[in-house]
Amino acid sequence: MTRLAGKTAIITGGASGFGEGMARRFAEEGAKLVVADLNLKGAQKVAASLGKAAAIAVHADVSRKEDVDAMVGAAMNEFGRVDIMVNNAGFTHRNGSMLGVDESTFDLIAGVNMKAIYYAALAVVPIMEMQGGGSIITTASTAGLRPRPGLTWYNASKGWAISATKSMAIELAPKNIRVNCLCPVAGETPMLGLFMGEDTPEKRAQFKATVPLGRLSTPLDVANAALWLASSEAEFITGVALEVDGGRCI
Repeated sequence: MTRLAGKTAIITGGASGFGEGMARRFAEEGAKLVVADLNLKGAQKVAASLGKAAAIAVHADVSRKEDVDAMVGAAMNEFGRVDIMVNNAGFTHRNGSMLGVDESTFDLIAGVNMKAIYYAALAVVPIMEMQGGGSIITTASTAGLRPRPGLTWYNASKGWAISATKSMAIELAPKNIRVNCLCPVAGETPMLGLFMGEDTPEKRAQFKATVPLGRLSTPLDVANAALWLASSEAEFITGVALEVDGGRCI
């Protein structure tokens, strides 16, 4: 259980859902963690459960450059390095007409799902280059590959994240910085109700019926995929949009 021994990872949106799952799985494999989230109490709870020596919690609104810079600074102050940057924090509008999404919600989607990736790159790429390499992983979505009705602006933001991943991978390869993203199908996370419009047994059954393996994704599904991408086992993998979707995108 030492695939990430000696490495430090920053995980945004780490207080719950996929981010919490990744934090726990990475810690099991020896990583030091910065659990970053807008929900500081939730991040502190996750970090405390991982152990004082293994993790710290940081309050971060990833749509704000100063917060992202402070988050990365905290990692350097506490652990002295950043090997893995996981852009996991995400935001969506409620399932419905694209014309019904107000501008402030659109801007928040763009800030959290898109601009945060830019801010993180500005902060961590120089550090990773100095260290001789690193891994950047973004939680995108199957919505960026096979858009779902009623989620137009969210779909578009995740398509952007996938394109950014591939472009970053090309540019950063000479620096030995690998850039990949995960494309999970909707899962057991706090945003599930927004994706479906409402969280009811009927909506869940309808959603699951679109997944060939017959269930939603779990934090552990996504965490295991992220762990592989972050580890040396995937040292020749870059620019990949890895589907963690039970066959949804087939």
